[in-house]
Amino acid sequence: MSRVLVVGGGAAGMLTAVVAARNGHTVTVFEKREKCGRKLYITGKGRCNVTNASDLETIFDNMMSNKKFLYSSFYTFTNENLMDFFEELGLRLKVERGNRVFPVSDKSSDVINTLVSEMNRLGVMIHYNTIVDEVVTKDGVIKGVRVNKKLYEGDAVIIATGGLSYPVTGSTGDGYRFAESVGHTIKPCSPSLVPFNIKEQFGPDGKALQGLSLKNVELTLRAEKKVLYKNFGEMLFTHFGISGPLVLSASSYAAAYKKDKPLTVSIDLKPALSVEQLNQRLLRDFEANINKHFCNALDQLLPKKMIPIIIERSGIDPMKRVNLITKEERANLVKTMKEFTMGVASLRGYNEAVITKGGVAVNEIDPGSMESKLVKGLYFIGEVLDLDALTGGYNLQIAWSTAYMAAISIE
Repeated sequence: MSRVLVVGGGAAGMLTAVVAARNGHTVTVFEKREKCGRKLYITGKGRCNVTNASDLETIFDNMMSNKKFLYSSFYTFTNENLMDFFEELGLRLKVERGNRVFPVSDKSSDVINTLVSEMNRLGVMIHYNTIVDEVVTKDGVIKGVRVNKKLYEGDAVIIATGGLSYPVTGSTGDGYRFAESVGHTIKPCSPSLVPFNIKEQFGPDGKALQGLSLKNVELTLRAEKKVLYKNFGEMLFTHFGISGPLVLSASSYAAAYKKDKPLTVSIDLKPALSVEQLNQRLLRDFEANINKHFCNALDQLLPKKMIPIIIERSGIDPMKRVNLITKEERANLVKTMKEFTMGVASLRGYNEAVITKGGVAVNEIDPGSMESKLVKGLYFIGEVLDLDALTGGYNLQIAWSTAYMAAISIE
């Protein structure tokens, strides 16, 4: 049996430690923070969206980078295998909208505690507050890791350090440094699944829409006339721009779009209604409020915070009585609600990124084992690799599946 050293005590690191220990290996985990799973703790707004219960075809459709590389690991350790793994350890799970899987308790700490308890039961040694300085190799074979000039010898070293997202949790790019030190290529990194800074100011203080959550809207991300992303869902206006599930997913396509063209986001506030249906709805509402001013006639159609902004964009006098609104004005109002457009100023940074796009080049990693093709006994798993997906539990499934693949491949 091998001496296995795991660098990083996040989702991937903990699961690979459990599986390796179950297979009889002696496992040591090095975690730079005071506890394991710091990033896992804040995922899913503290609820931890552990995976997605969709079929594998759907899961592959939600992969953004190098999906073919994941075939072996995803079919070896599926989302169903992951759910069974946790259920067998006593963590009850539930499936919510969009096939998102959460612990029944809605507590990410329960996911972490389940993994830590199993590591403890199996005798995994965990070194907290421990920074690994370097991986040590000789003649293309791993020898161990160095911590404060001390060499910890190992037959296998698994790099599970994460990327650059949420650096406060410990993800500060150490894995890229280790990879480069032994000759690996690092694909350019950028924050992904992040909110947008937008150019527009709403209201006199620019924050009139702050805190407004929109459900069942359609978001379209464009680079000039080219549609990069389009989907239905939820979004949120913030003090700096927009966020929420739709926006985070759109950001993956924005991050991948390298051409120097301005990006815009267009929101269809009434996607269930065609232009003609929305026009007829307005006619009915105006007839029911025939003597009202325009500014008081949209309460049944739009959120209160949104009304002044829509009125301003429509160009219609807010004090105009609705029975005097022209056909052309109504058509412009419909267009304003169906195409609420904002300019993207920039993407937010790594401090708010759910995931890192880019990382260790996967063509230098064996997809059937996660072992480096350059150094025997060196493995890379999870976010440190050039792999990323949309929101919905898919990125964690990458972590779980690659972690399992590495653990079962160690001889």
